[in-house]
Amino acid sequence: MQLEIYSLTALKDQISVSLEAICDSYSSLLWDIEFYQCGCFEVYIAASPQNVSIFQRGRIVARSDDAQHFGIIESLQLETDAEKGDYLTVTGRFLASLLERRIIYPTITANGSYEDIVRKVLFRNVISAGIRNLPGFSMGIVSGDCWQKTARMQVSYDNILEWLYSLCETIGGSANVRLDGNALKCDLFSGTDRSLLQDDNPHIVFSDAYNNLLSFSYAADDAVQKNFAYVLGCGEGNARKRTTFCSGAEPTYLDRYEVYVDERNTAQEEDVTDAEYLEILKSSGAEHLVQPKTASESAIAAFSTQYQYNKDYFVGDYVTVEQKRFGLIQPRIQLIGMVESFDQNGRSLTPTFKEME
Repeated sequence: MQLEIYSLTALKDQISVSLEAICDSYSSLLWDIEFYQCGCFEVYIAASPQNVSIFQRGRIVARSDDAQHFGIIESLQLETDAEKGDYLTVTGRFLASLLERRIIYPTITANGSYEDIVRKVLFRNVISAGIRNLPGFSMGIVSGDCWQKTARMQVSYDNILEWLYSLCETIGGSANVRLDGNALKCDLFSGTDRSLLQDDNPHIVFSDAYNNLLSFSYAADDAVQKNFAYVLGCGEGNARKRTTFCSGAEPTYLDRYEVYVDERNTAQEEDVTDAEYLEILKSSGAEHLVQPKTASESAIAAFSTQYQYNKDYFVGDYVTVEQKRFGLIQPRIQLIGMVESFDQNGRSLTPTFKEME
């Protein structure tokens, strides 16, 4: 697998991308794809005048076998040592990190599908915003039912990258920015259910019984859970607009974990009815619900004869993980991150799983 290094030049509302070098002699590579946050990468390579001139901040690092994820170099560290040699550490995040350079300004009130809401936010702040534009940026492919669900919300001054991935986690979708020629495309998508709890897709099961689960740890904590929100909006005293929100049936008794959400700064605009305003408050309440904290760390076989990463399953998919020795099974758990590592010992995969509703 080769690394491709591209220069990225902004030409007003467009970008120009050109291949600067191809590299296949790095010491190690970490490629961290995340579902609910921007992924990152690290290249560790012998330092030479040529490599220092190639790996420059602002340039793009791509993999010859990955057409979806492109890193932008943000940090360089050069270390020289007479005995151990000279090395360059190149780090950065994937192209979605460009959205971190913008906030939502001014206030946007949106009503419609989540796809339409994201389009509106990006159009006003990134795509058609004059000097605030991200050159070459546009919407790409949208897939997944979660993006067609509807909501009404009001957002202002949030960092766009943080807001977008917070929204993704709320609805169970994800976003990725990829390079498409001389354009930046923002795709919205969702994961596929490949767990034992469905029969539409082939099952993906990581288990010690199948020798594809190399190590396994699991912990659960209910202390952080919040499953019922009281949301108070604009107004004073008893006149404050208020509502409640929970996901599914209202929890009761010992199963109820309440949270207060203060939205007094969310104004009710003149063209927004009371019912529509309460829907805006409910959307905010949904963002403040917290599931029981679980931690599941595993190492899985990188060269499994049963399943191949990025062919049979992908980050964002729902799979099954079981440890038969201790009778533990997570029948439907989401793969929310995968660190792919290449070094002198070969290739390894370190997944991150999270139990979802």
